[in-house]
Amino acid sequence: MTDADRAARTATAVSATRSEPSLGRRGVLSNLAAQGTALLVVSVASLLVARLSGAAVLGEYALLRVLPWLVGVVVSCGLPVASAYYLAARPDDRRLRPTLTLLSAAGAVLGVALWLAASPLLHHVLFAAMPLRLVALMGVAVATQLTTVWGKACCQGAADMRGANLVIVCEELLFLPAYGIALGLGLRGIDAVVAGILGGGVAATLTALVRLAVTGFGRGWGRPSRTAAKEVLQYGARGQLGNLLMLVNLRLDFVILGALAGPAVLGVYAVASKFAELMRLPATALNYVLYPRFARQEPRQAGEDARRLLPRALAVTVALTPVIGLCSVFALPLLYGREFRSAVLPACILLVGLAVEGAAAVSSAHLCGVGRPGANSLGMATGVAVTVLLDILLIPRHGAVGAAVASSAAYLVATGMLTTISRAVTRRAALPPCPT
Repeated sequence: MTDADRAARTATAVSATRSEPSLGRRGVLSNLAAQGTALLVVSVASLLVARLSGAAVLGEYALLRVLPWLVGVVVSCGLPVASAYYLAARPDDRRLRPTLTLLSAAGAVLGVALWLAASPLLHHVLFAAMPLRLVALMGVAVATQLTTVWGKACCQGAADMRGANLVIVCEELLFLPAYGIALGLGLRGIDAVVAGILGGGVAATLTALVRLAVTGFGRGWGRPSRTAAKEVLQYGARGQLGNLLMLVNLRLDFVILGALAGPAVLGVYAVASKFAELMRLPATALNYVLYPRFARQEPRQAGEDARRLLPRALAVTVALTPVIGLCSVFALPLLYGREFRSAVLPACILLVGLAVEGAAAVSSAHLCGVGRPGANSLGMATGVAVTVLLDILLIPRHGAVGAAVASSAAYLVATGMLTTISRAVTRRAALPPCPT
């Protein structure tokens, strides 16, 4: 969508966006509650896997939660990101929803095929302790995770934050009963984990699709549009590049640790990382709500809101840093046992970089919401450069501590770049139009 298209939006539409409760403070708080619940569930699941199967299986579980999702969103060219944006920016386009649905189905099929083709390599490099048949079976998770995330993004774009929050919780919560059933049937170790991921994934997918159905996603469809599909994929590819780069910042250390230090060290670091990422909860909630809100606004208004909200968001995450750091010292050994005492130092190091996450959340939402996903990706790329360099230098010698230092430095650099770019875009939007 061009700046001219945005400028043509009426004052009524902008006013409606401001007054929409799901896109304001109430929406942030409800999403924060959902994100917090989901993280609590993940922590409980990780604790169960660690206690029942040990650090090695926990490390495999951490990778299996990330890699199928990554394959799905990459193959679909960032469809979830684009779906949220276009449903917010073009709510009355009758061609959009059927186009998005077809793209989601195509992405799921292609993702499963790619996973199956790559299964021998994945087994050799990352999952040598797992049977190849289980690695291949995880291809089902590519389809379920992509469809679930896409459904959640459609709720987000349609300002159905209640539905989006429901899916956020269910996609993590439903692992637990599926895992429990697997244990009850006699499965143990990684077999039970895979069964839990697949069973919970199917249930979460159904939850997302049912939510879309009952909120009218399938009503009033037009014919799918090749032009709309091209626009969605172009935006999604640029936007997903930023998300992919952010994931590299967050999880490249997981892959390198798993390959160089083994699953046991990875399991310890996964616990440290998940605890430190409590810092991301308020920032993630703010980003999740602001992204569709900015997409509905005229660029100048979006820039003013971003400039006003950024210091407040930054203050929240900075204030939380010492609190979470102190909690990690006592909570990690108490919850996970002496085997995970070494997770405390990496967790505290990660918190240094995550202290500025509030500024990153607002800046990223602003750039994507005003149609500048490429600029957002550029900001993320600076962090990736730091991540790759420092991971290679530090992980072989310092293990989990080196990975934490690398990631923390990358968070700081990426946030600085995102904030700088966002302010530049805001200043440009505030300039009066050139006379013709």
